[in-house]
Formats: sequence, structure tokens, C-alpha cells
Amino acid sequence: MNAEATPAKRYLLLLCACMVAMLAITAPLAAQDNPELWYETEAINPGLDAPPSEMDRSSPRVALRSFLELAETGDFETAMHFLNLSKLPEEEQKSRGHDLAAKLASTIDRKLLIDWADIPPEADARSPDSTTDQQHSEPRRDFLLEELEVAGDTYAIRLGRYAEKTPEGEAHVPVWLISTDTVANIDMLHDAFGPTALESHIPRSLKGEFGGLQLWEWIALPLLISVVILVGFLTSWLVGLGRYMSSDRIQHRVFERAALPLSLVTASVTAKWLLGFAVSFSGQATMIIGLALVMLAVVGFCLAALRSIDALLDHLTRRHLGNAYDTPSSSEREFYTSMYALRRVVLVATVGFSIVFVLMQFNLFADIGVTLLASAGVLTVILGIAGQATLGNMVASLQIAIAKPVRIGDSIHYEGDWCIVEAIFFTFIRLRTWDERRIIVPVKYFLSYPFRNWSVINERMICTIQMVLDPMADVDVLRKKFVALGKADPEVIEHDQLFAYLTGHSSNGLTIEFYAMAPNPWKAWTIEMRLREELVNFVRREHPEWWWRERINL
Repeated sequence: MNAEATPAKRYLLLLCACMVAMLAITAPLAAQDNPELWYETEAINPGLDAPPSEMDRSSPRVALRSFLELAETGDFETAMHFLNLSKLPEEEQKSRGHDLAAKLASTIDRKLLIDWADIPPEADARSPDSTTDQQHSEPRRDFLLEELEVAGDTYAIRLGRYAEKTPEGEAHVPVWLISTDTVANIDMLHDAFGPTALESHIPRSLKGEFGGLQLWEWIALPLLISVVILVGFLTSWLVGLGRYMSSDRIQHRVFERAALPLSLVTASVTAKWLLGFAVSFSGQATMIIGLALVMLAVVGFCLAALRSIDALLDHLTRRHLGNAYDTPSSSEREFYTSMYALRRVVLVATVGFSIVFVLMQFNLFADIGVTLLASAGVLTVILGIAGQATLGNMVASLQIAIAKPVRIGDSIHYEGDWCIVEAIFFTFIRLRTWDERRIIVPVKYFLSYPFRNWSVINERMICTIQMVLDPMADVDVLRKKFVALGKADPEVIEHDQLFAYLTGHSSNGLTIEFYAMAPNPWKAWTIEMRLREELVNFVRREHPEWWWRERINL
């Protein structure tokens, strides 16, 4: 019984295995035979001869690569089989297909920089999802290669998957072709982005590729750059003539500051005109030149904006303060510091706007945004470590601009030096000492340690003169003399603040201190030296016996 049952079990197992194998094979076929995965058409290019048997149009990547390779060799008779010419009459498909294939290849070469990794290699156009490499997107029957803008309208270069209608029960053979909508726009795209009249005279021997560019492009690029540089220098020279011809101070400054920005803008506009009128480069060269021109124009406009605003702020500052920057009042110092802060805000806003504009022009936000979000933690750590000093100084500079613990023009005593705050920049402060030396201090370091600000509330300052005289000296006589000297001094203010006090005494002598009010710290030192010298002359001439003497007790 067992011996008879064993063969039956084997046959049953074999039958099950065959059924499983058949299901495994037929499932993909059923999926491939899904009519939603292609566009069904009566016939594919019936006006053309039968395509070569070795032609592969099974996936977007293979079809596009094959089309471009055939176009590069000049075989447009075969390349036109990669276009869906269904909207053309059958009698025109063969005559126009050659020309349309050549025009499309030229447009792609000049305007598209193809990243083959982004083009699906699968027949159903599945591509890796942006979230993980293991997940895949849904099957597609069309693939967008690029969108080009002409006269404000957007036109797509798209590949579609097409299959001819077949009798009931027969399998479809779908192929990937350039879509009918794209074929209908080829002439218009070629007129907008195709070769110029000048390029038609370029010998074919110079159209071979080397290093990703055609040979004639390696010759034309240096010439284009030379013309752009020449136009820039010519613009700068012409603007410079206006500077020398103007007698008004404001006009002179405007011409001086506008020379560089205008030269950059005219150079970029000239290059853009040459690219649109005289010569048109391939996709690789167009990308490089386009990025350079956009950046050049942005830099020019930014410099123009910054210099114009800076000239306006400088004019307002000079009008408000005049040319006396050494001894401004408290309100003037605060105004000048606010102008510096406003300049920094304008600089940051302009640079930020320029970066955003450049990224938007080249559609870099999507990739950069995804990358930044995906690695936000790592970037934060890197920026925090690498840019700690710079960022800390910039934040400290912003703190000074808002709180104003120190202002431009303030007199301070910093680490043993008597200084004037000459300028406050993003990352450092420039101090000018009384002997015309310059001390450069990082802003963060400056605010981390205490310093004396003699101008924080009022710039008045009391001068203190100390003299040690003999115990026989008459303090009242010295007081009257000091008051008379102080009232006679043209720079001493608030004469009711002239005082003289005996602040110490011993068997060897008396310590007398004299006080006078100076209008600001700059004049306090000279007033102190001048009054001390006059007091010493008075004692030496009138009362030499008051000089301090050393006494020895026997």
C-alpha cells in the first residue's frame, strides 16, 4: 500500500510545483500586458520603413541613449524611429522625420545636461524613490526629461510608452518613443535654442567633441571671455571719465562707486546677447556660462545696491555729524553706531537674497533642501564647531548694535590703553589709541571682559592733579591760584566745579589734589598737563620754600 502511494505523492508534488512555476511566470506577463502601462495606438509610424531588428526601445534610458548615439554619428534615418510621428500625415513622416530628429538632437545637446542616473532603466519606468533606495515608484507610461521655457510658455521634452493594437489574445510589444506633443514642438524649440547663423559656417572638422565640449567651443570660450572682460574695462573707463568731469562731490562719489557694478552688469548683458545672437553652446558649456553670467550679474547688482545704500548712509552721517569724528556728542555717536549696524543688516540681507536668487535660477533648492534636511544634525555640529569663533563674533557684533554698550567715537580705557572706538565691524572692533596706534580686538573677546567707557552717559570728565608739598604750604593760596588758572583756561568748563583739597598729610609733606571739569576725555589730558605745569611754575616762582623736602630725625 505504501509502495503504491509513494508514486502518487510524487506526481502530486510535481503537479503542484509546475502550477507554482506557471503562476510565477504568468504573473509578470500579466503585469506587463496591463494596458494601463502604455498608450495604445493603431500603428507606430506607419509612414516609415520597418525599424532595424537590433534597435532597442525597451526603456527610457536605452531609447534616449540610442537616439543620441545615432544622432552623434549622423544616422538620422535610424534615429527618427525613436520619434512618435503619429500626428504627421503618413506621406510626410519619412520626409520630415530626418529633419525633426536632427533638430531635436541639436536642442537636447544645447539645452539639456542629462544625468543618466535619473533616467529609469526599467521597461515600466520604475525609478528608486527619493526616500529609500529599496523602495520603488509606481510603473509609468511616460517620463518627463526636461521642461524648457520659450516666450513665457513652458514646453516639455517627454518620452512615452506606446504599443500597437493587436488581435485578441496576442501580446503587446510596447516601445519608448519621444512623445507626440514633444514632436509637435520640435520646430519651435529648435528656432529658440538651435544653432545661430554664424554656426552654420563652422567647419565640420571643428564640431568633434573633446573633453565634453566641441572643438570650436574651446576656441570660442576664451574669445567670449576676452570680449566680456574688454566690455567691462571699457564701461569702467567711461564711468571713470564721468567721475573726473563732475565737480559736485556727491556726483563724484556716485561715479566712483558705480564703476565696478556697472562694468559687471554690462559684461554679463553683453555675454548674454552674444550667446543669443552670435553663438550658442552645447548643454555643458551653456550650464557653466549661464551660471557664471547669472552670478556675475547678481554680484554687479548687489554691489550697486550696497554701494548706493552705503553712499546714502554715508551722506546722511556726514550731514548729521560733519567731519568732526574725534569729538562727537553722545547722540551723534549713537547715530553713527546705528548707521554701522544698518549697513551690516543691509549687507546680510543683500547677500542672502543673492544666494536665494542664484539657487532659484538653477532649481537647486530641491536637491539642496533635501540634503540639508537629511543631514541637518551633522551640518549643525560641523558649523557649530568650525564657525564657532566667527558666528560668536557676529552675534556679539549684533549685541553691540542693539544694546550699544560701546559706540563709535566713545573714549574707553581698554587693557591699560586710552582709546577711541574707531569702527565696529562684523567680527572685530578697531580702537585708536592716543598715540595713533590701532588695536584690533575680536568682538566676542571685547565683550567678555570689563572695560571703562568714559563716554557711556556723559563725555565730561574731571581732571585730577596731585601735588606733594612741604607741610608749610598754604592750601588756601594754592586753591585761589588754581581757581584763577581754571577760569582763565579756555577749555575748562563748569567753573563752579573747580576744587582743591588736602587729601593727605604726614611729617614729610602734604598731599593736595586739584579738580577741574573737562568737556571730554580727549581734552581732559591736555587740561590736566597744562594746569599742573602752571601750578608748578607758580610754586617755583612765588613759593619755592613749599617744595617737599626729606627730613631726617636725629
